[in-house]
Amino acid sequence: MQKNRGITDNLLGGLYCYLRKCLFGILSVGPVPSHIAFIMDGNRRYAKKRNLAEGGGHRAGFTALLSILRYCYELGVKYVSVYAFSIDNFRRKPKDVQYLMELMREKIDELLQQESIINEYGVRLLFIGKLQLLSEPVRVAVEKAMRVTAHNNQRVLIICIAYTSTDEIARAVQESCKDKSDEVQASKVANVSNGAIARTSLGMHSNSIDLHFQDSCKDYLSATKDCSTDLEGVEVAREKGVFAHNAKTLDNYSEAEITTSNELIEITEESKYKEDELPSIKLVDIEKNIYMAVAPDPDILIRTSGEARLSNFLLWQTSVCPLYSPAALWPEIGLRHLVWAVLNFQRHHFYLEKKKKQF
Repeated sequence: MQKNRGITDNLLGGLYCYLRKCLFGILSVGPVPSHIAFIMDGNRRYAKKRNLAEGGGHRAGFTALLSILRYCYELGVKYVSVYAFSIDNFRRKPKDVQYLMELMREKIDELLQQESIINEYGVRLLFIGKLQLLSEPVRVAVEKAMRVTAHNNQRVLIICIAYTSTDEIARAVQESCKDKSDEVQASKVANVSNGAIARTSLGMHSNSIDLHFQDSCKDYLSATKDCSTDLEGVEVAREKGVFAHNAKTLDNYSEAEITTSNELIEITEESKYKEDELPSIKLVDIEKNIYMAVAPDPDILIRTSGEARLSNFLLWQTSVCPLYSPAALWPEIGLRHLVWAVLNFQRHHFYLEKKKKQF
């Protein structure tokens, strides 16, 4: 009896998998989202609803996450983001936080197992957030998971842990200010170096003028001494010739000196202008330093349990992103919810793309 039941389950499972692939093939005719983000809400309410033991809701939520990941990757979605743990969650009771940390470390290790969905689909794991707030064992597991899956490039799973969007934006602004400050300092060093080279060149040129003038004076004294017995008119003529030669030499080198001095003044004025000019932080600077720079903005944001709040999740990236809020709790999420969200996305795709181009 049990053997026949097992055969039936296998047949039904195979049929369900075949029908699911057919469904995804139909959906693939239209635009397929490249990035879907999830707010996994309702684990504790699910446990209370089903009278589960402590942590039972979160364990059921992890199983639901594996199923929804498989559906997304079969459909062709490359990026999936999940809101796993907020910075605000650290305000919970220390006992609850400690339990969630231990559960998180356990589930990260499960993801790295050979037969897991991570290895089946070549998924790269990325953990973003204020990771220094995590406990030491969890942080070690996180770093190991990112290191082990760094070579995977077919799919990406972004797990937001110890994360809030306001912290992400504030950090991006700080990093942008730091980058601009480094650029200003580098510019000042370059300007100082250019000014020093110009001053050195001018000093060498001035020394050349002085030496040439000294040589001319020596020639003049020698000529005066040798010609002291000559006619007064010849001596005067010679004096005038020597002075004319010196004056002409000084005039020539004065022009060169003035030209070099003008170049130095131009460099100094340019440096002063650049120092007075205040650098500005642009949109691209912030987006370059944001955590989610590793992925495109989400095409769909799904929050379970019927809530329409973003709860400080991806505020920067979801300005043009449809929010789907099924009434199901996170452990109850299934294929039908994902299909409905994708159909809704395809129905409004032209309008959403038009809105994106306006930003």
